[in-house]
Amino acid sequence: MLAMMKALYLKILSCLMVMIFPAALFAADQPAAMLYSHGTALLNGNSIARSSAIFSGDLVQTNSDSVANINATGSSVLVLNDSLIQYEGSTVTLEHGGITISTSKSLATRAGDVTVSPTASVWTEFEVRDVDGRVQIAARKGELTVSDGSGTTTLAQGQQTTRDESQSETDNKTDNQKRKKREKRVAGAVPGAAEGIFNTPAAIGIAGGLIIGGTAWALSHTDDPVSPIKP
Repeated sequence: MLAMMKALYLKILSCLMVMIFPAALFAADQPAAMLYSHGTALLNGNSIARSSAIFSGDLVQTNSDSVANINATGSSVLVLNDSLIQYEGSTVTLEHGGITISTSKSLATRAGDVTVSPTASVWTEFEVRDVDGRVQIAARKGELTVSDGSGTTTLAQGQQTTRDESQSETDNKTDNQKRKKREKRVAGAVPGAAEGIFNTPAAIGIAGGLIIGGTAWALSHTDDPVSPIKP
C-alpha cells in the first residue's frame, strides 16, 4: 500500500515539475524594475509609500506635485508631474504628461503613433512630452530615431522636434478611447502588484525547494510496509 502511495506521489511531483519549471523560466525572463515615488504616485491605481517593484504592463501615474523614478538595468525613467505612463520593459508608453529617459539599452518611448528610440545602443538621454495631442521630443545626449505615420527621421543631439500624436481623426478617437480605458484601469486599483509576487525570484525558489524537498523525502523511504511491532 505504501509503495503504491509513493508511486502516486512521485507521479504527482513529476507533473508539478513539468508545469512549474517552464512557468518559472518564463517568469524569470519578464522585465522588472523598481519604482520610487517622490510625493503621491499611483501604481495600478494603488498609492505607494516610497518604492515598489514594477513589472511589464504596470501603470504609473503622478499628480501635479509629485514625480516618480523607474530604475531598470541600464535605464532610468523620470516620470514628470501630472503624467500617466505604462511600463512595458523595453518600451514606455506615454499616455499624457512627460518623461525623461536615460538609457544604454535602447529603451524606447511611444506616444500615440509616435515612437522615439535611441539610434544606437549607447548612453542616450532624451525627453518626451505629450501635450494636447502634440508630442514634443528633445535629444539631450545622443541621436534619436523618431517614427510616425509619415515615416522615420533622425534627431541629432541637442535638437528638438514636435509631432502629431495621431495622423487622422479616426486615430485620435481610437487613442482617446485607449487612454480613457487606461485611466479607468488606474482608478480601479488593478491588482498588478499581487500578480507580480508569483513572478519574483523568491517565489520561484520556494516552489523549486518544495518540489525538490518532497522528492527527496519520497525517495528516502523504503518500500517495506509499516509493522505494528516495529514502527
